[in-house]
Amino acid sequence: MRIVGYESGGSVHVGARDGDDLIPLGPVEEFWTDPRAAVAAAGSITQRVPVHSLQLAPPVTPSARVLCVGLNYREHVAEGPFEVPDHPTIFGRWTTSLTVGGTPVAAPVDEQGLDWEAEVLVAVAEPISVADPAEAAKAVFGYAAFNDITARRAQKLTTQWTIGKNADGSGPMSDLVTADEVGELGSRAVVCRVNGEVVQSSTTDMMIFSVGDILSFVSRTFTLRPGDLVATGTPSGVGYARTPPRFLQPGDEVEVSVEGIASVRTPIAERSVVR
Repeated sequence: MRIVGYESGGSVHVGARDGDDLIPLGPVEEFWTDPRAAVAAAGSITQRVPVHSLQLAPPVTPSARVLCVGLNYREHVAEGPFEVPDHPTIFGRWTTSLTVGGTPVAAPVDEQGLDWEAEVLVAVAEPISVADPAEAAKAVFGYAAFNDITARRAQKLTTQWTIGKNADGSGPMSDLVTADEVGELGSRAVVCRVNGEVVQSSTTDMMIFSVGDILSFVSRTFTLRPGDLVATGTPSGVGYARTPPRFLQPGDEVEVSVEGIASVRTPIAERSVVR
């Protein structure tokens, strides 16, 4: 099942796609109290709403943790001055940086442009605490295509990556596809295209740390909760590592796709300064 969020009455609600329509599943906070039960109940709901009539939004609660993994593909590690990590390299995003496909994003004023990072995003279905990788993997609710769009200048100003990873609107995600529909993640193509040109291409079996590994690692420090999101890292081919470096510019269009899951497309807009 494909899960999306949408604006309704000043708040975000969750729905399941049914062709060109949406099955309403309730407010986002209620949905994530038991997302599997909410999905199971969808078959008994007769109401349908045309998708084109809705303002889509990420199906994410404001309190959700958005964790990202850096350096999780060996070839990407080799692009920079890094060594293969012994443990997952975790950094955070705020939910306010997340957007849906088709939402324009602009580079911050001091950046040469924006960089792309194609990733698989994982959503948690149930609490995960001190779990081994196999147990943690069973708690996955679903997967999405994600672009961890990065402001590289800001990212590299300090040893902490937070500011460069939270530019306005810089976290576009696709629909969430439930784990029962996806099945084993296995070896799925992760591809990024800029204006139709392939700039990243790898497979999920090339990850250094699996989804279960990552969730297990985090769960030994704090409990993951339903609705928390984890972006699992990007393969090689990012813009800053090219010769010369290449960055997304106004008028470009970047698309991330994950084989058998979904894709998300993002247009790059002119810079704007909010005062």
